[in-house]
Order: sequence, then C-alpha cells, then structure tokens
Amino acid sequence: MLSKHPTLIQLEKLLNEKILFLDGAMGTMVQTYKLKEEDFRLNHFENHPKDLKGNNDLLVFTRPDIIKEIHTKYLEAGANIIETNTFSGTRLAQKDYDLEEIVYDLNFKAARLAREARDEFKLKNPNKDCFVAGALGPTNRTASMSPDVNNPAFRAVTFDELVDNYFEQSRALIDGGVDILLPETTFDTLNLKACLFAIDKLQNEKQIKYPLMISVTITDASGRTLSGQTVEAFWHSVRHAHPLSVGINCALGAREMRPYIEELSHIADTFISCYPNAGLPNPLTPTGYDETPLKTAGFVLEFAQSGFINILGGCCGTTPDHIRAMVEKVSKINPRKIPSVVESTKLSGLDALSIDNKANRNFYMVGERTNVTGSPLFSKMIKAHKFEEALSVARQQVENGANIIDINFDEGLIDSKA
Repeated sequence: MLSKHPTLIQLEKLLNEKILFLDGAMGTMVQTYKLKEEDFRLNHFENHPKDLKGNNDLLVFTRPDIIKEIHTKYLEAGANIIETNTFSGTRLAQKDYDLEEIVYDLNFKAARLAREARDEFKLKNPNKDCFVAGALGPTNRTASMSPDVNNPAFRAVTFDELVDNYFEQSRALIDGGVDILLPETTFDTLNLKACLFAIDKLQNEKQIKYPLMISVTITDASGRTLSGQTVEAFWHSVRHAHPLSVGINCALGAREMRPYIEELSHIADTFISCYPNAGLPNPLTPTGYDETPLKTAGFVLEFAQSGFINILGGCCGTTPDHIRAMVEKVSKINPRKIPSVVESTKLSGLDALSIDNKANRNFYMVGERTNVTGSPLFSKMIKAHKFEEALSVARQQVENGANIIDINFDEGLIDSKA
C-alpha cells in the first residue's frame, strides 16, 4: 500500500468541506491574443520546417508571458486548481509537428510556469487554497477502434505505446512540480486505462500515491463515450485506480451534461468533477460558444444545489468571467457527500453489469456459442472471415438473455490475436 502524498490528504479534507473550482478553457483564452505563426516559433523554433500555429503547448516556450497571464487570470477569478498547458504534451500528439523530442521539456516547463503563477498569486493571497493540475489529454489516437473501415483489427496505436507516452508525460509533470495528475477529455476508455497504468507505474517507482483526477467526455445525447461506453460502464472500467475524483468535461454544455453528472454522482464512491463547455458552438460569438458566464453559472448552480458536485470548472468556450460567475453563485453551497455504494462484482463492456448477491436473482447467463472450438458454425464463419455473421451469433445470445459473452479464438489454424 503506497503512502498518500501530503497534497492528496489536504485535498481530501478540503473537498469534504467545500466545493473547489477548476479553471476554464486554455484554447479559448489563447485565441483572444490573435497570435501569428511567429508567436509559436519565437526564440525556439524559427527554423522548424513545419507550420506550428495552433500547437498551443509550444507557447510555454515561445510566449510564456501569455500562458502565465492566463493562469493568473483564472486564479484571480477564483479558481482553486489551474491546469498546465499540456493537453497535447505526448510524443503521439507532437508527432504531427515532428516535435517528439521536446515532450519532456515541454511538460516540465509548463508545470514550472503554472507553479510560478500559483506561487506568485499565493504570496498576495496566502489564505487561498490553490493547486496545479498536470493536464494529460487523450492523444489523437484510439486504442479501441480501427481508423480503417476495411480492417476492423487494425489499430493506429498499441496499449504499450500509450503507456510509454503517458509515463514520460506524467514523470515530467511531477518533476516540474504539479500537485495533481489530470487525464481528461477521455473519449476512449482503453486510452485512459493505459494512462492509469502509466501513472500507477510512476507511483510505484516513487513509492507515493499522487492526487489523481479523471474526466471523461460523453459525446452526445446517446450518453456514451466515443468508444461506446455508458457512464456506469466507464466508471466500472476505471474505479480500480481509486482516483481523488471522477467527472465529465467537454463535448456538451452544462444543460446537456446534467443527466450524466447526476448518474455519475450516484454511482461513484469518490468526489465528482464537472467542467462543461459554454453551451453549443457558435462562431459568431467572441469565444466561439453560446453561453454567457451567468447562464453557465446558473446551470451549474442547480447541479450544486442538487448535491451532484465537488469540483466545478469550465471547458471549451469558458473564460475567467465564467469561472468568476460560478464562484460567486456556488461557493457557499455545501459539497456533495460521497455515497455508500453496495459492494458487488462490477463488470463493464459497452454497458455495465453489477453482480450483487443480495439481488433477487440466482443466476447470470453466460453465452458460450462465440467459441471456435465449441461451435462449428461460429468457427466456420470466423475461418471464412464472415465477421458480421459471426457477430450476429453474439448478438443473438444477448437477445436471448445472456448477461456475459464468453469469446474464444484459441484454435491452431487461425491467427487468434488478430
């Protein structure tokens, strides 16, 4: 059992006492500075052969004055937690710009910069609780789905590659002095599981448990992640990491996010975070999003009054004014109390399954026909590469009442892994 980092103990105490506030969007604020290509090259990348405008992470090198100013504006608006400017701080993400080799320095510098902003603010406001969260974005690859419609088995990245990328980023952020690790905007749970594996590896190496916040993205009104999971299935997939908080950010405005935050607040036995977009995209507005600060704050006020929330902030389109409005409306409301969750075996595919001995049922059904050694029909379909027909065998078992599907491709004449 790893000992808890002192900051983790401090945060647990604070979150039991009050709602804490996260900062808002970094990209929205960067856009207000109307930067040009040279701003992304200044004193560092003048001779780089690729265009760099839009690679906002580079600004920690080339325009640290802007990034530090944005951090400070959020702190002055009332944010307790500011995020490092490292959303694309992995080799996978920087590969698009041929800048893989700067990743460690980028994350270290970003962490130092956020710390400087926080420390300077604390000198003027010694009674304010302020922390730096190291932002770990989802990367631009997905481990669960094939980008090639003609080859469902193809993956553009492996689990091990993701682990290596996240380990390097997490180490640099910790070395740079962040208080919290925050994997966010998760659209593929398998990517996040690689990140959690990397963080666990780092914690074991350093023999201490750091504060860990997790945030997932529900992509639309289906209530699922891009890789297909429901909110409950997602939580079942990651609860083993024992995060300080779990939450939802991006993709949706607060109004659209409400049912999923409510569901998560009932099933997760940890603190809940929520940082929605400022409504829906609208290119005619200054921030590119519909909602004014007061409107967004009004929605999240109801979340707090309903007892759903421990940490509040903003994602795309939000500004220091949005955070200031949230703080003014919500800060005096009591935080959500962590619920007692019934112990059970909690499983997850795209949907969740809880096997509870106290439930009024004796058996859970396991579908066994998706088995190349036990079902001649299924085996024939697989060997003929008739995967859609083979999938119908699984679907039929579900329709007939199977709770779990047992899948077996262990047969000498086929490539089981593929």
